[in-house]
Amino acid sequence: MPAWLIPALKAVLPHVGTIISVAVPAFTKKRADAAENPTSLQQEQIAELQAAASQNAKHIRELAEQLQVTVNALEKAAAIAEARYRRPTVLSVIAIVLSSIALGITLIPV
Repeated sequence: MPAWLIPALKAVLPHVGTIISVAVPAFTKKRADAAENPTSLQQEQIAELQAAASQNAKHIRELAEQLQVTVNALEKAAAIAEARYRRPTVLSVIAIVLSSIALGITLIPV
């Protein structure tokens, strides 16, 4: 499993329930008395849509902040992984050079 996936899942999973509950339609349905007063129904629906839009904007802002935190955590993890990778790489290059020198010495005729 990729190392970046665990922090991303930890950041997203607590909010899945909220996302699902917000996604469920909660708008005013047409009632029987809608034919009598269609403007009040439209005004109510417009108010609900405006409230939903502002709530969505708030949720998007929260998700963007969490995404920024996740990206920062991934960058730190990548820096740590790169530092851990650098040392074995240097040691293996040194081992290759030393083994090449040893091979060269053994192949020189005496």
